[in-house]
Amino acid sequence: MYKAPLEDMQFLIDDVIDIENTLGSLPRFAEHGLGPDLTTALLDEASKFASDALAPLRRGGDTHPATCADGKVTISPGYAEVLRGLGDGGWVGITADAEYGGQALPELYGTASHEMWNSADMAFALGPFLSSGAALAIAAHGSDELKEKYLSRINSGEWSGTMNLTESGAGSDLGPMKTRAEREGDHYRIFGQKIYITWGDHDANENIIHLVLARLPDAPEGSRGISLFLVPKFLVNDDGSLGARNDVYPVSVEHKLGIHGSPTCVMAYGDNDGAIGYLVGEENNGLACMFTMMNEARLKVGLQGLGTSEGAYQQAVDYARERVQGGVPIIEHADVKRMLLTMRALNEAMRALAFSEAVTMDLAHYGPEEARTPNQRRIDLMIPVIKGWLTEVGLEVTSNGVQVHGGMGYVEETGAAQYMRDVRIASIYEGTNGIQAADLLNRKVGRDGGATMEAVQQEIRDTVEALKAADNPALNTLGGALESALADHVETTQYLLSALSDSTFRAMGGSFDYMMQTGYLFGGWQLARSALVAGKKLAAGEQSEFCECKIATAAFYGANILPRCVGHRGAIIDSASTLEQYPVGWL
Repeated sequence: MYKAPLEDMQFLIDDVIDIENTLGSLPRFAEHGLGPDLTTALLDEASKFASDALAPLRRGGDTHPATCADGKVTISPGYAEVLRGLGDGGWVGITADAEYGGQALPELYGTASHEMWNSADMAFALGPFLSSGAALAIAAHGSDELKEKYLSRINSGEWSGTMNLTESGAGSDLGPMKTRAEREGDHYRIFGQKIYITWGDHDANENIIHLVLARLPDAPEGSRGISLFLVPKFLVNDDGSLGARNDVYPVSVEHKLGIHGSPTCVMAYGDNDGAIGYLVGEENNGLACMFTMMNEARLKVGLQGLGTSEGAYQQAVDYARERVQGGVPIIEHADVKRMLLTMRALNEAMRALAFSEAVTMDLAHYGPEEARTPNQRRIDLMIPVIKGWLTEVGLEVTSNGVQVHGGMGYVEETGAAQYMRDVRIASIYEGTNGIQAADLLNRKVGRDGGATMEAVQQEIRDTVEALKAADNPALNTLGGALESALADHVETTQYLLSALSDSTFRAMGGSFDYMMQTGYLFGGWQLARSALVAGKKLAAGEQSEFCECKIATAAFYGANILPRCVGHRGAIIDSASTLEQYPVGWL
């Protein structure tokens, strides 16, 4: 059964990141009393909910998926009660504005809780994740009337939210979108069909608030002619009570490889008189409004890679301790130990990176005015790395979880395969990882000539110097490994910046390897930061076993995982022309 890694989470939040001093003095958070006491209370409560209420549903959600009949979706047994419990506990709007029913807590606490939900049951976790994203987009771009009418009910978990982008002919490229909107007084009528709508319909909440992209009749061609509309399942009266059923219905639910408990719907808008919708933001500026939601969503999708990996690791460790082969538990076999330690090191690296950059997101929004722009540039740079690298690593870690179980991992009854099946979608949706890689290189590194990346590289150099100066041989060795990986990354960054102007195809051909190289480097850097803090605690006689483990895990990462950066460097620079020269007709 899942048990949240509370010691590591609290160590990151209070010792490495030092939330009390990093965010505690900001006006947004000053009254919360950020620090160890609050961290302990929040993590303990979230852990109990994840372990006791949510994790027991994971297997049932997989074997008894959502169904659709007669324009109505029925979700997996137990989901409705637990979803309402999540809302009652204030977790849906944990980071949202207090003015609109949220807790106004730092993104860091939201990140920790979302990791737990995904470890316990990723299919369930998609529900509150979409609701918080919808609320964020409404808060950023909605009129005061829309905010007053909808936000508190979404943030409280009373209502849920979705986002509707994809159509059968418009996937990642939204230009060919056919869903249309017609003006009608103070609202619009929406007509069209959307596919792959996560938690698009269900019977857990009394109302569902859909954010829908559609095109007006006189809109410009392409993505510049898309508008965003709020379309409720039930219309809402001026006094906040529910009115008539809107003309939006589920047609079917998809039969998927994983996340069976999540109702992924085909949604029909306006098959009768047209679905009534309300403009969010300005006409023909819907894509920019939706990206407010999508950027947060991409950060949360990265947490799906981490969450499922942590769940898979815990189950694999438990199995390896119990399964006896050759007269000893298989955890004592060298190759099994290698797989488990690889899983653990990657999980801790992913967590350290995601938690660290959750702070950057808050600093970009609520930090000192002069610091907001550079922090926004940094989080823009980090989001494709976190979404792309964490989900790719999630595939590896959950696959290793199956491998540790041996043949039993291939048998569904053990539950090991479910983690791998569930996380497989994470590298595809919210922009495939190829799109994330292209975005990282072309838009985030290329737009400022690598200046933001260079600033991060300098922070890594500072960490290297601290490691080399430490009175600890393991940290000194880790410093050398990180320094070597950084040198490779600097070389590939400069090479690809040059390639962007010389050969776009060659640059894009190397972008995925660059994203992965960046992820392994950043993960190692964040583990190294943790190891430095652990070293100081050891020297002071604090948390001896935990700190020894933290340093040993970082050392393993430096010796066994950071060298992957060399391979990615070679694929980018030494082999760049082979992809470009290969005729597509030979494929």
